[in-house]
Amino acid sequence: MNAAAAERPVAAISWSAGKDSCLAWLRALDAGLEVRSFLTMCDAGGLSKSHVLPPALIAAQVRAMGGAWVPALAGPGEYADVFNAALRALRDAGHTHMVFGDIDLQAHRDWLEPACARAGLVAVFPLWGEARAALAQEVIARGIRARLVCVDTRWLDASFCGADYDASLLARLPTGVCPVGEGGEFHTFVFDAPGFAAALRITNGPQQVVASVPPLTPTTLVLQTLLLQEGAAR
Repeated sequence: MNAAAAERPVAAISWSAGKDSCLAWLRALDAGLEVRSFLTMCDAGGLSKSHVLPPALIAAQVRAMGGAWVPALAGPGEYADVFNAALRALRDAGHTHMVFGDIDLQAHRDWLEPACARAGLVAVFPLWGEARAALAQEVIARGIRARLVCVDTRWLDASFCGADYDASLLARLPTGVCPVGEGGEFHTFVFDAPGFAAALRITNGPQQVVASVPPLTPTTLVLQTLLLQEGAAR
C-alpha cells in the first residue's frame, strides 16, 4: 500500500443495496474515502429491512464491490440499540467515517448524525440537498444498473416491479412519483456499477404481494424475487 492510500480515511457505508447507496459509495470514493464495510440493517430472519432482500443476494453484491458486508439483525423494538452497537463496532474496527445515501429527509439525518457522533464516527451525506431528478440522471449516466425490487401500490402498479431502472422507466413514471423513490414509492437492487469486479447475473423470480409493517405507512407492497445465477454476466 502506498503512503497516499494509507492516509485515506476509513469509512463504512449504510448499505441498502440500492441505487442511492451505490451513488453515495461512488461519490465517497471520489472524495477520497476508503469504504471498507457495508452495514445493512436486517430483520431477525436476515432479510434487509429497507428493501426486503435475502442475505445471499447482498453478500454477493458486496463481494463484487470488494467490501466486507456487515449485516446487523434487529427484532421488533431493537433497531436503535442494534444500530448503535454496530456503529461502535465499526469505530472499534478502525473506521472513522460513516456514509449515508440520504438525499433530503431531514428527520432521518437528525437521527443519524447524533448516533454517529456518539459512536465517534463522522457522518457523511454525499447526496444531501441535491435535486432528485439530477441524481436520477447521474445514476444512469454513471452506469449504475439497478432493478426495482419493491413498489408501493399507492403509487405504482406491479408492472413496474422487476423492471430495470433506466431512462425508459423514468419516462413512464406517473406524475407525482419521485424519480429516485425518495418517498418510498419504489426500491432498487444494484447488479452492476463502476467498481464491480463483475456484474451479477440475476433473473426475476415470482412476485409477492404483502402488507407493509410498522413503522411504514399502511399500504400494499409488491416485492420482486431475484434469482442469483453463478458466474459473471457478459
